[in-house]
Amino acid sequence: MVLSLSGYAIYLAGLRRHLLEPSRASWLIWTVATGVEAATYVAVNPGEPQGIVFIVSALACIVVTLAMWRRSRWTRPSSTETICMAASLAAIILWLPLQETFWAHMLVVAAVPLGFWPTWASVWEDRARERSPAWGLWTLGDMATLLVTMRSPGSGVGEYGYVVVELLCHASVWFMVGLATLNPIRSFGRREGKLRVLDAYLPANPFAIGRDRYMGPSGRIDDLINHSCSPNAGLRFTDDGVFLVALRPIAPGEEIAWDYSTTLADPDWSMQCACGSPECRGVIRAFALLPAEVQDRYRAMGIVAPYLDERDMGRRVA
Repeated sequence: MVLSLSGYAIYLAGLRRHLLEPSRASWLIWTVATGVEAATYVAVNPGEPQGIVFIVSALACIVVTLAMWRRSRWTRPSSTETICMAASLAAIILWLPLQETFWAHMLVVAAVPLGFWPTWASVWEDRARERSPAWGLWTLGDMATLLVTMRSPGSGVGEYGYVVVELLCHASVWFMVGLATLNPIRSFGRREGKLRVLDAYLPANPFAIGRDRYMGPSGRIDDLINHSCSPNAGLRFTDDGVFLVALRPIAPGEEIAWDYSTTLADPDWSMQCACGSPECRGVIRAFALLPAEVQDRYRAMGIVAPYLDERDMGRRVA
């Protein structure tokens, strides 16, 4: 239980710091399936200590799901997700009206791995989305639960089913994101007089590894900030993240805007500009296509994405 709860605490810390991009579909499925599974397990195996672990895990799933609801992407449920939700609903139907507790238990055991499918697909595309020590802690917690089950007399399919399935699913994600994620030296440390969690997974320059990628919407207020060719704010890139900073005093009621070109590297991308400022360029294009004096001014302000300066340096050397 300690390992399991520690995993949820670490995962919540990663969510709070926006280091993870979990699948809301998976967590929604796990919340429902784990809740049903906990209830049916306790009904099938009354008095077993594993039941407490399952109940606590179900409650923790609810907490994580609520915490991440506004922080992660949402897409229409796929056919696999729909099947898993239907299986969980069928388990409830079997358990409540029909009182077929054992088969409801086994049905949810079979349905739980389907909830991992969106997470597996997400991690396959980019393992950084789930790069958290939590997966290792959950795997070790499942192993500990399995050992307890093996030492319990008379353990059968109902006792082993859920534990083994959870162990395999958690371990698979742990292997995908990297076994070294459990290394405490990489997960914890002190910097600037404070205890830091998961800092080791942040590269010194998080944009040096994604030069050809776009920053998507964060779901927060920064998504509502428009472009201006005469901005009163700009993006400052640091090792601790990206910060919107004021470039001059901003009057009450004045719209906050920044120059999109300070982050654009693709010379083939452009869009019409209607910011209405006296310095309006009429079109928003890559940083390298800005007038030289504008580039130098933005560099002096410290509001140019680091990968743009690196590309310009490479071009000058060539």
